[in-house]
Amino acid sequence: MHAPEPDPSPSGAKQAGFLTIFPSIMLPMFLAVVDQTIVATALPAIAAATGRVERASWIVVAYLVAATIAAPIYGRLGDAFGRRRLMFAALAVFIVASVLCALAPTIELLTLARVLQGLGGGGLMTLSQALIGESIPPRERARYQGYLATVAMTANSFGPVAGGYLTEHFGWQSIFLVNVPIGLGAVALTWRMPSHTSAEPHQWRADPGGLILFAIFVATTLLALEQAQHVNLAALPVAGALLVAGLVALIWLVRHENRAPSPLIPLGLLRMPAIWRSDAMAAFHGAALVSLVTFLPVYLEVVRGASPSETGLLLVPLTLGIGTGSLLTGRLVHKTGLTTAFPVAGLGLVTINLLVLALWAPDLGNVAFGGLLLWNGLFMGTVMGVVQVTVQSASGPRRLGEAAASVQFSRSIGAAFGTALVGTLLFAMLALRNPESARVFAAMVESAGSAMSGLNAAQRAAAQADITLAFRAAFLLIAGFTTAGFFLALSHPMRRI
Repeated sequence: MHAPEPDPSPSGAKQAGFLTIFPSIMLPMFLAVVDQTIVATALPAIAAATGRVERASWIVVAYLVAATIAAPIYGRLGDAFGRRRLMFAALAVFIVASVLCALAPTIELLTLARVLQGLGGGGLMTLSQALIGESIPPRERARYQGYLATVAMTANSFGPVAGGYLTEHFGWQSIFLVNVPIGLGAVALTWRMPSHTSAEPHQWRADPGGLILFAIFVATTLLALEQAQHVNLAALPVAGALLVAGLVALIWLVRHENRAPSPLIPLGLLRMPAIWRSDAMAAFHGAALVSLVTFLPVYLEVVRGASPSETGLLLVPLTLGIGTGSLLTGRLVHKTGLTTAFPVAGLGLVTINLLVLALWAPDLGNVAFGGLLLWNGLFMGTVMGVVQVTVQSASGPRRLGEAAASVQFSRSIGAAFGTALVGTLLFAMLALRNPESARVFAAMVESAGSAMSGLNAAQRAAAQADITLAFRAAFLLIAGFTTAGFFLALSHPMRRI
């Protein structure tokens, strides 16, 4: 039986190609997105099992850093050798790493396994976005970004609920093991994708120097932030030395990348105003969203006394709102051609919502709290689709993979540093105000809140006030991230496509 003849018109050919590719990239994208949110509700349980609450954020940051490093590599290799075969490699690494995460007995080994998982996961979103870009014309991409947002909405909504349920009933290891059947399904769907290789005009070369310098910069800076959490004189020299090492590595990295024939970080693209502003917007958006999703479960379980399952349900409005906002924004961009008008309005309203969360969260009931998160998510969803469409339009078809990778790269690095900064501020404020409150907070995370029962009424009230104030500062810092994104969107040179 012969397949039906494709539409001979250019638009029909593009549509036929898209319908062949899109079903096959949905599951890899689902896998990449769900792994970020499914971990969030398990962080307190992992901290309790390992006894290292101050390093719980490493589980999120390690994945993000590895995904950041991997994204531009997948983008360049996909441009040169074909995105389908690179998708197989990314899925294989991701599945194996998920099993290693479940088997890890300590938070340090879990962090290493998450690094490996990030090296696989970093390719899933980058390759998926690039496959859409090579099949769909620029104006149409906004609509299909909305379809991708539906997949992301499903994954984001499924993640917290599934993470809370699996953690409560089967242990935190199950949140990683669930990736195995989903990943095998993604491999089967990827197999049916057409093979397409787009060779670069020059031979691709590895950039080990750039990779090493970038890894040194990220690792030393994040370790410096961890040392700053302790807020004592003994930690200051170590934190200062690590920070200096990170700055030196950054300077060498920029100099090296300017001379490298095939640089890890596409500085040529990042010099274009439309691209660097879009990527910076993605970085601040990633910092706000991932730090919020990382620390909200801790806030809900420690401050509000929610169980993991209840925490997962309370996070659903946020993730549902993000997907819905992305879907609506994609359709509006397709109809109007406008781009940055949507993140300008969205990020402005998100900042106001975060200020409300910072100042009045303790006074909100669960219904009002969920409503605020839904409203926040709707406007958070106005950013990433616009960023992808803008960057892909500005870069042109020859550097599509690099452009898609630069967005993922920027979002991941912003998310990694944003999460680390929020964690540093949270623990540093507690240590500065009252070391006893910091100890109680750590014990509460590790024992799901029961540490309060050993305190008298005055101690309990003081610790609760200190912890609430620390989270207020954390939410205000997240509002600072969205404020920066708002001004970047406001000054963006590309207003429509």
